[in-house]
Amino acid sequence: DADPDNKGVNDPEFGAYSYGDESENLPANRKALGGKSINDYTATKETIYFFEDALLPGTKVFLQRLLQESDTTKFLPRQIAESTPLTNDELSQILKKFSLKPESKGASYVKNTVKNCERPEMRGETKYCAASLETFVDSGVSILGKNIKLLSNEIVDETKNPSFKIGKGVRTVGGNEVVCHKMTYPHAVYLCHSIEGTEVYKVPLVSDDGTKAKAMAVCHKDTSAWSPNHIAFKILKVKPGTVPICHFLGRDTLVWVSN
Repeated sequence: DADPDNKGVNDPEFGAYSYGDESENLPANRKALGGKSINDYTATKETIYFFEDALLPGTKVFLQRLLQESDTTKFLPRQIAESTPLTNDELSQILKKFSLKPESKGASYVKNTVKNCERPEMRGETKYCAASLETFVDSGVSILGKNIKLLSNEIVDETKNPSFKIGKGVRTVGGNEVVCHKMTYPHAVYLCHSIEGTEVYKVPLVSDDGTKAKAMAVCHKDTSAWSPNHIAFKILKVKPGTVPICHFLGRDTLVWVSN
């Protein structure tokens, strides 16, 4: 169900490192999609992909992944992290290092991380994988310069209610960005990438039980390079390159932006 020539965000499996391994079943919220039919994606109300004009006060969103338990794995020191590169050539050594059997669930996560770290950059994308704090910072600086800041999702109080309404004060925090997705791996690994024509938003939220949060969302202005098989087009019923496509970022996703 995937074109072997597709790479990166124009690959139907692109969502695998943004939203877990269930990219074939990503659902969406009707109201956040402007009432568009989402036929095959009504099993749950999770808000994933949506249009930019949905970022308005009062829009209801369902953000289960914003409430997921944080991944507490830590970075390795650079010298140790670089001793076993995240490449397919080193895969057997990586599995051995962490005592993972090749057919185990843990090994499948490692393989997925290595696959995404090794894939070629798509058109208009700059990407890197960081397994150490030094690489995480240095690579962000190399792309955006030294005058940068790091943003994250913010939740005032923990809640189990994933139903939120967008509040007043949605604001853009810039178009110079590096979005860093935390991968599932035995130690901290972030897949970071900057895609041309991406706008980053800070979105104030209030849950049904009154819990306040500020969620990170990104809108991709140009999707002309994406595969027509991408799950976002199936959800939103649009074609590549026609309209900006937005999505919220997972709990542990971090974003470098120009200060």
